Amino acid sequence: MKVNRIVSNIEVQDAARAQRFYQKILGLDLLMDHGWIRTYGSDQPMTVQISFAQQGGSDTPVPDLSIEVDDVDAACEAMQAAGFAIEYGPVDEPWGVRRFYVRDPFGKLVNILAHR
Repeated sequence: MKVNRIVSNIEVQDAARAQRFYQKILGLDLLMDHGWIRTYGSDQPMTVQISFAQQGGSDTPVPDLSIEVDDVDAACEAMQAAGFAIEYGPVDEPWGVRRFYVRDPFGKLVNILAHR
């Protein structure tokens, strides 16, 4: 048996509120919209991963999601310009990533990162 995909499901009251954060700022495509569920994603090949953590590294809280981008600083600037408060970073971590934490419209802690 082989795992083909892992999907993170986040319970929300208004799925449309995800559009600004995940589609407009992060550039994900709206792949499915049934009204009660909206799925955002990309046609880029991605590695299947699931992490289990006691802390988020550097003694930070464990984030709900981690999203790898090509330009952390541009993503951080776009989040700030859209009014999202940065909770940590951006910072270069000793394990080779540059990252920041931000909360999405639903209060989920999102780790935005790029490998250096």
